[in-house]
Amino acid sequence: MAKKTCPMNLAFIVIFMIVLSASNMFVCRGEWEPTWSTEAAEEAEAVAAIPCSGHGRAYLDGLILKGHEPVCECNPCYSGSDCSKFSSDCAANAGSGDPYFLEPFWMKHAASSAVLVSGWHRMGYTYSDGTFISELLVEYIRKVHAIVGNAITEGKYFIFGSGSTQLLSAAVYALSPNSSESPAKVVATAPYYPVYRTQTQFFNSRDFSYEGDTSSWKNNTDSKSRFIEFVTSPNNPDGKLTKGVLQGSNVKTIYDRAYYWPHFTAIPSPADDDLMVFTISKLTGHAGSRFGWAIIKDEAVYQKMLTYLEMNTMGVSREAQLRALKLLDVALEGDGKEIFQFAYSTMRDRWIRLKQIISKSKRFSLQKLSSQYCTFFKRVRDPSPAYAWLKCERQQDKNCYEILEAAGINGREGSVYSADNRYVRLSLIRSQDDFEILINKLKNLVAKE
Repeated sequence: MAKKTCPMNLAFIVIFMIVLSASNMFVCRGEWEPTWSTEAAEEAEAVAAIPCSGHGRAYLDGLILKGHEPVCECNPCYSGSDCSKFSSDCAANAGSGDPYFLEPFWMKHAASSAVLVSGWHRMGYTYSDGTFISELLVEYIRKVHAIVGNAITEGKYFIFGSGSTQLLSAAVYALSPNSSESPAKVVATAPYYPVYRTQTQFFNSRDFSYEGDTSSWKNNTDSKSRFIEFVTSPNNPDGKLTKGVLQGSNVKTIYDRAYYWPHFTAIPSPADDDLMVFTISKLTGHAGSRFGWAIIKDEAVYQKMLTYLEMNTMGVSREAQLRALKLLDVALEGDGKEIFQFAYSTMRDRWIRLKQIISKSKRFSLQKLSSQYCTFFKRVRDPSPAYAWLKCERQQDKNCYEILEAAGINGREGSVYSADNRYVRLSLIRSQDDFEILINKLKNLVAKE
């Protein structure tokens, strides 16, 4: 005769089964196995396994739609369904700053850097504390800066933005005097990142206006006017460590520190500027995630930037913050140096190869960069800039961009950076395919001198 189960025991069993069923995992032979995440994981693995002949990538975007098959997106100069066809007549893409050079690092760390997001992940506007910022992510950013030694963060305020671009705009707004009678004068020293000029002019605010190069104001910063100076250090496009030019109590400085990482420059000391802007695109290479942060000393400036971002986008997407958190977690593994050692080795080798080619030329020259002691590597390190600032030395070569374009090399004109068109910026941070094509085109061009 079977033993009866008492009502209390039965109720316990039912409750336990409900709880177990509600879980997103179940136990099989003592091990946890996925349930709802299985299909998503299989899709991601299937796409990642598509080789594209090593000259392109298949992405998950198409596969998540039923009936759509992922296709290879080929690197420049490669084509075909599997990216196996190379076109030698294709121009080298050295114009954009897409940081694909870090892709091999993340492929090596495929498992630890992957994130699988549930359909109900953080559906609300804010975190549980009512803010738009993940405090755990702030903690991890502080850890990265502490390990690298490139910024002092203690006692300072953090704000997140959609890349550094949004934060630069928020900073100009926060530092402006809110006076149409005396708008702030926004300036920068050439050559400089063009967004400083174009974004300021685009918003066309009554509180600030773009007023050109700092050279026009160096000896004319009257106390009646507010100046906002953009300083990029290391500089884009020439990779040089720079400082503000203008001085005085009426001068406010925004330091764009996007490239102040040990794979692009020596770190002589931690930056302690009043307002610093960083971006994950040049730290981990994930430009498409559109995530950046500002580190601010003054609470009043912080509050104004916070207001700008709340009114503008109500913060950065929770998915972008989650991905940034996962990426930084990987970057901090071990002694926190692996990603920087990989990235520096790649960029240094590219710079050395480029210099060897240009050293044989009397027609072209590169910016002068010196070896410097780096507190992160604890040694003197060779230069490894993100970009080459190439100059055409011949008197008749007044438009260097056109000279390179005729040779099958697409860069960016010097005038884009408010400099002479004898200069061209060449991106060194794209994929290895892009770099090899650039190197071969330059070899052929120099060989014709």
